Amino acid sequence: MITFDHLSLRRGSRELFSDASFRIQHRERVGVVGSNGCGKSSLFALIMGDLSADSGELSIPRDCRIAIMLQEVGHIQRTALDYVMDGDTELRAQQALLTEAEQRGDDHAIATILGELDNLQAYNAETRASQLLTGLGFESHQLQHKVEDFSGGWRIRLNLAKALMRQSDLLLLDEPTNHLDVDAVAWLESWLLRYPGTLLLISHDRDFLDNITARTLHFEQGRIHVYKGNYSAAEQQKAERLAQQQAQYEKQQERIKQIDQFVRRFRYKASKAKQAQSRLKELERMEQIEAAHIDSPFRFTLPCREKMSDPLIDLREGALGYPDRTIIEQARITIRPGDRIGLLGPNGAGKTTLLKSLAGHLPLLGGERTAGEYLRIGYFAQHQLEALDLQASPLLHLQRLSPQAREQEIRNFLGGFGFAEQATADSIAHFSGGEKARLALAIIAWQAPNLLILDEPTNHLDLEMRHALTIALQQYAGALILVSHDRHLLRNSVDELLLINHGQVTLFDGSLGDYQQQLREHYKSIDKSDDAAEKTPGTDSKKARRQQAAEIRQRLQPLRSQVKKTDQQLDDISQQLSKLEACLADTGLYSPENSAQLQQFLKEQGQLRVRHTELEELWLDQHTALEIAQAELDDNA
Repeated sequence: MITFDHLSLRRGSRELFSDASFRIQHRERVGVVGSNGCGKSSLFALIMGDLSADSGELSIPRDCRIAIMLQEVGHIQRTALDYVMDGDTELRAQQALLTEAEQRGDDHAIATILGELDNLQAYNAETRASQLLTGLGFESHQLQHKVEDFSGGWRIRLNLAKALMRQSDLLLLDEPTNHLDVDAVAWLESWLLRYPGTLLLISHDRDFLDNITARTLHFEQGRIHVYKGNYSAAEQQKAERLAQQQAQYEKQQERIKQIDQFVRRFRYKASKAKQAQSRLKELERMEQIEAAHIDSPFRFTLPCREKMSDPLIDLREGALGYPDRTIIEQARITIRPGDRIGLLGPNGAGKTTLLKSLAGHLPLLGGERTAGEYLRIGYFAQHQLEALDLQASPLLHLQRLSPQAREQEIRNFLGGFGFAEQATADSIAHFSGGEKARLALAIIAWQAPNLLILDEPTNHLDLEMRHALTIALQQYAGALILVSHDRHLLRNSVDELLLINHGQVTLFDGSLGDYQQQLREHYKSIDKSDDAAEKTPGTDSKKARRQQAAEIRQRLQPLRSQVKKTDQQLDDISQQLSKLEACLADTGLYSPENSAQLQQFLKEQGQLRVRHTELEELWLDQHTALEIAQAELDDNA
């Protein structure tokens, strides 16, 4: 169990969060969400001991083995396979001890270490590392490439594989899907759902969070709110909390207005002075309720040039790739006004190659690309941020495109992408990846293209910006062709899917959900074959498996009943709290003559909240036990 007890953290003059108190149970899968810069990564640094809290206490079991995904990797000479295997630090430590023992000729130590290596499954460590790399999109011939030979995005994948390789009790993942495609994300989901430890996951991919997490830490306005359930459940609970908070705020403001009017009118009138003083004291005692606020500074649209050609682009018998190799052959694609196309396919199949070819950034090796007379392309490349001028301001970037545009018009436009007045005039050299990504999208939108070609536009964007982009794409009047690992964005932005695989581009006859199901079945079949390969014949009879499954089913029923009972108790207490808080929202309750009633209500509220916290922890323990039993049953299936 990890305990946060009234924890507060500042960075410089800014308070990231304060008075955070909650517990994380063993085997919980927790999503960590919030806008960029709110303190999510700092929370991980606290857990790792790289930062110290300003107040409060963080308690982590001493024997807890922690694995964390690093965000950077230098120029390393080791091969990709060796680098990932280094993640299993216990294995590497025993291997080093074995080398020393062999050099000393210490047979007793050698025998002991070989036993430890057997416990650590050293015999299949290389296989495990290879499977991790393959699942994350590496080809078999790349496993012996040196780490320094890979680009930045691929090095991040190596860091992810290295973190997964470590034998850990607590796994900390910070934006693990940023440089993955849909196929690799599906594989990672499958792996994490089988992970036996505790998981803390920072992500801006709502589908990824929904499929994996069962509890959510939401950073907002200097607080950490804890919600039961995945991201979608947390959003619903947050909406309910904000609605209740706003209602209480409005009632309080009305009462404050009444007190203010009474005091101003009767403060100096002798017969009413005592009552005026009483109301002033009521005002002093009143705990101020803040107005409900939703953190989303993004309000923008994607303009589209009115004139359009039909078709916008016609690609016939296209051979696509590079001088030394052809990646796609005989590609036939026609893009018309209003088309909304999503691209699917495994890593390296040629999705980015196709987008570059359609955008005219990569010459065809064969075939013909015909562009419409009024075609205007807005192309967001995976490395779009590298094309920005770091010394220029956001304002200057757009002024270079439209020298005649009014400065205030540009500032207003940039404001919709979350750039405050001052930020529009500052150099972007100090901008975060998220800020640069927003600027790159703003530059594209400013030019009002009638065809958007977007290659992983959500990398570096937080959930609020992704939501705003989804809405803007839904309203966009032009044609769209999109590659994204963010399945929520894909599902809500495109209505046609093309599959790129084995050098061919074909129409995918199904939904994104159908494609994900195919991937799940594929990875499930791989897992089963791996398990079968590790088992020796005759060690697991059908009769034994049936008996074990029956025993697990007997354990499942009472566990389900316990979870259901605790759930009902939580609902009952939540209803009691809602009724009590409605009573406490009555401003008449705060008058002196109702002091005893107020104290009674506050006492009951405190007792109910304590009981609610206890039941939540009980529910989490019961739910974890149920998940473990269900997983055992599934494994026996």
